[in-house]
Formats: sequence, structure tokens, C-alpha cells
Amino acid sequence: MNYLLFNKKAKNRNSIEKVADLKEKYNCGEVVDVIGLNVDEFLAKLSENDEVTLVGGDGTLNKFVNNVDGKILPCKFYFFSAGTGNDFLNDMKDHAQNGRIYLNDLIKNLPTVFVNGESYKFINGIGYGIDGYCCEVGDELQKTSTKPVNYTSIAIKGLLFHYKAPNAKVTVDGVTKEYKKVWLAPTMKGRFYGGGMMVAPSQNRFDENGLLTNVVLHHSGKIHTLMVFPKIFKGEHVKHTKMVDVRTGKHFIVEFDAPQALQVDGETIVGVTKYEVRV
Repeated sequence: MNYLLFNKKAKNRNSIEKVADLKEKYNCGEVVDVIGLNVDEFLAKLSENDEVTLVGGDGTLNKFVNNVDGKILPCKFYFFSAGTGNDFLNDMKDHAQNGRIYLNDLIKNLPTVFVNGESYKFINGIGYGIDGYCCEVGDELQKTSTKPVNYTSIAIKGLLFHYKAPNAKVTVDGVTKEYKKVWLAPTMKGRFYGGGMMVAPSQNRFDENGLLTNVVLHHSGKIHTLMVFPKIFKGEHVKHTKMVDVRTGKHFIVEFDAPQALQVDGETIVGVTKYEVRV
């Protein structure tokens, strides 16, 4: 049996309209709502000859990897990207086969972020700074409107008027650096976040040592930051070494001197002063 796992409450109409086509394309005999799914019961009924295709965006994928963390997947699992940001697809599009990405190996040994007393696995990255601010504002807009959220517009307005850049202390594998006026401080498993921003262009999710990348955009004024910010979409911001610091490692502690919103694979957590990541 082939199964299609799908969020029936997905906000993206495009993904809803794809279900019928995908069911036929991948010869799926059953469509299963991923919301409220009893993961243990679902996995128990699968055999090695089954196939499961998960349909959704980065947020749906994040919830899935956290739900199955530590569990044995008895058959092949695939991901069909049908979200709004699709950062996982951006990073993995060269590995897609017949429109799907094979998940089983990719969701093993994922890094963990610890924040506000909770822990989460992540498959793309942690955003902390104006990226988290954009997710926070976007979430509020989605509560009152069905229109697509323009995160680029939110970022520009935030840079110019609303976001107050905090100071930060960032420790990577025991080495601590302090920064003034921090605009971004993500830690990345993949290269992309924020709907196509290549914030960590040299990051390799297949690194044999499991290394992650931390990027700090810091110590620049609003206008200078606004001029450099668009270069993130092509990964060219890292050339500005006086204001962008890139470090790789396995253990990260990022501390801000004022509470900010943080996003984990696009899922927002507000009021955060510190996060820790371990491979």
C-alpha cells in the first residue's frame, strides 16, 4: 500500500489542489491526515513494501521529523514539497526523483535545538534576529488575512523602522565571540531559510562530521545593512567579512541581551534570549 500524508488544514491552497493529482501520480491507495496522526499506530501497520509520501512545507516536515524522532521507519518515506517557503526543496532539488525527496537517511541524527526549556530537531535551520522577527509578524498577519505574506517587505520595514538589533554572545565549540548590533544569528543544517535566502552558502547537510554553520550579521547601520541584505538570496553577503562572521562546529550557544523571536524551520517561538544547538 502507498500512503499520502497530508495536512488537510494547510493554509496553502496550492498544496490542497495537488492532493488528487499526487494520489494518482504515486499510486496512493489512502490519504491520511497528518494532523492528529497517532504516529506509533501508523508506523505499526506499515510493511517494508509500503511507501509513504509526505506532502507539505517546511513546517509540516519539521513536525514530522520531531514526531518520528528515534522511531524505526519500516518502509520508504518521501517528501513532496508543497509549501510557501520550500527551503528544504531549495537545498535538495538536485536530489529529487520523480518530484520527491527520499527522507529515510536525511532525517537520521538531526541536530537538536534547546530553547525555553524545550528541545526540537531541525532539518533546515534556526533563525534568530530579524528572520525570527519576520516570522513573528507574518504569523500575526496570517491570523487576519488569507493573502500570502510578503516576508521581504516585512524585513525591509523591520530593518528601517521596527527591529532593534541587540548585542549578542555566540559560542561555537567552546570559543566565544561578542557582537554589537546583531541583525542575524542563525545556525544552519542546510543552506536556505526564509523562503529562498541562501544564508549559509557553504553549509553541506551531508558533511561526514555533521558540522553546522553559524552566521552572524552584525555591527552595521540600517542603510548599510539594507544594501547588503538582498545579497543573502544568492549567498553573496558572506563576502562582506567586516559585518558577516561565519563559523562551523557542532555545539552552539547564541545569547541576545534582549528577548527576540526565533524560528525553527519556520515555526516561531517568541520571547527568546538564548538558544543552544548540539549535533
